[in-house]
Amino acid sequence: MGILQDRLSKYDTPQKVQAAGVYPYFRVIESEQDTEVIINGKKVLMFGSNSYLGLTNHPKVIEAAVAATKKYGTGCAGSRFLNGTLDLHIELESKLAEFTGKEAALCYSTGFQANLGAISTLPLRGDFILLDALDHASIIEGARLSFAKTVKFAHNDMDALKRRLKVMPHGKLKFIVVDGIFSMEGDIVKLPEIVELAEKYHASVMVDDAHSLGVLGKCGRGTADHFGLTDKVDVIMGTFSKSFASLGGFIAGDFDTINYLKHNSRALIFSASMTPASTATVLATLEIMQSEPERIDKLWELSRYSLKAFQDLGFHTGLAESPIIPLRMGDMDKTLILTKLLLEAGIFVNPVVAPAVPPNDTLIRFSLIATHTKQQVDFAIENIARVSKMLGII
Repeated sequence: MGILQDRLSKYDTPQKVQAAGVYPYFRVIESEQDTEVIINGKKVLMFGSNSYLGLTNHPKVIEAAVAATKKYGTGCAGSRFLNGTLDLHIELESKLAEFTGKEAALCYSTGFQANLGAISTLPLRGDFILLDALDHASIIEGARLSFAKTVKFAHNDMDALKRRLKVMPHGKLKFIVVDGIFSMEGDIVKLPEIVELAEKYHASVMVDDAHSLGVLGKCGRGTADHFGLTDKVDVIMGTFSKSFASLGGFIAGDFDTINYLKHNSRALIFSASMTPASTATVLATLEIMQSEPERIDKLWELSRYSLKAFQDLGFHTGLAESPIIPLRMGDMDKTLILTKLLLEAGIFVNPVVAPAVPPNDTLIRFSLIATHTKQQVDFAIENIARVSKMLGII
């Protein structure tokens, strides 16, 4: 047995959890992604999805994907840099730039690659990248690939960010990268304070709007629009796998930023471009988001209702203020058992355990979709409370 095989054969944590009967990952869904899905032939309410506006099975979205596939085929057979640019890509980038209030936009084949491509490319050797401690993994990986020095500050702690900025030398790029809505905490970044500090210390700001587009701002335009700070944010990143019901990601900024990325970002140049179906899907969802703003209103109505209900029941929801509601369990075993029992009761939720969080900070991530009914939400909350009381969590 070689060194690699010997090393990997000792990794048996998943097998131990599987043997205990509480393994919560790679659960197979046999239906479309909706408020209700089929698992093992059984109907289950979905409260673990990122499809915040419920557009993954919208007729207009499906029709757009089918029509694009019929016209362009199933793939582009190359990168955007060479033979993989369609007129659909150009149309989408133009509309994304307009939607986010920026001069230009550039599409990547995944949201992860969008962060990887921008963060590893824009800051140079001798520059600084400042990350919130709870930034998404794709942001962290992008920073790791950069030649710039990465510095973290405590989550949403503006005093900590100020201390970092104060000691950084003049004449070097200070690139602050933060989530708009933090994917596990469900809280919103303190963007006005960050922009104020950025202006004082001559820093640049990038916002990851993966969980904010379709949720915050007018017609879901994101965090910068929500705070009226679009002109103060240098770079906006977004994903298509959530509110946009597709796959891919983008970077929006001024013409110079996008021009530089188009010719220097390895994650773009050496990756195949978004499929025609994925691209057409985003174009369709953009139209729906702007023509049906009531979807966002419904999402927030359900979010506020659910958050209050959980808090009234005694759950610790942390800093949550969005459609992402963390239910803190504080015990990994109970978190896994709760997830299993809820699935048996017909409710799909996502467990977040070590090493994603400290062992004593495990949680259930409860996320809402605009197309959930109040009856579905009530059923889920009642059963989560019932099982949590049984396990001594509340």
